[in-house]
Amino acid sequence: MTEESPRARVLVVDDEPDLIRILEFGLRAAGYQVEIAADGQEGLKKAREIRPDIILLDLMLPKLDGYKVCRLLKFDERYRHIPIIILSARTQEGDQALAKEMGANRFITKPYEFSEILSHIEALVKASSVSS
Repeated sequence: MTEESPRARVLVVDDEPDLIRILEFGLRAAGYQVEIAADGQEGLKKAREIRPDIILLDLMLPKLDGYKVCRLLKFDERYRHIPIIILSARTQEGDQALAKEMGANRFITKPYEFSEILSHIEALVKASSVSS
């Protein structure tokens, strides 16, 4: 097997350690670089510093909720191109509509299949690399 350069850099922003471990393990196994943030403030700071290729963002976060993080990134010219996938246990249509309004690219409800997340990541990363 040849040494390939790592695939896209993914920022996972979630406050559930078990969920982070599962996502991190699966994403690394799929060849992605993974960065982690455990609250909204840290997530926003890391997103601005490392400019990931894609962000997996929980809504229910300490310090700054996912809606605010999404809005602050999507309404800033420097970061608006970064695709954001919301991962949330909130299933009301209003939550999904608000996430879209804040600029989220996708909304996936928990519990989810890892393969579903992977396919969304691959589609969004491919689309954003084509458009940039």
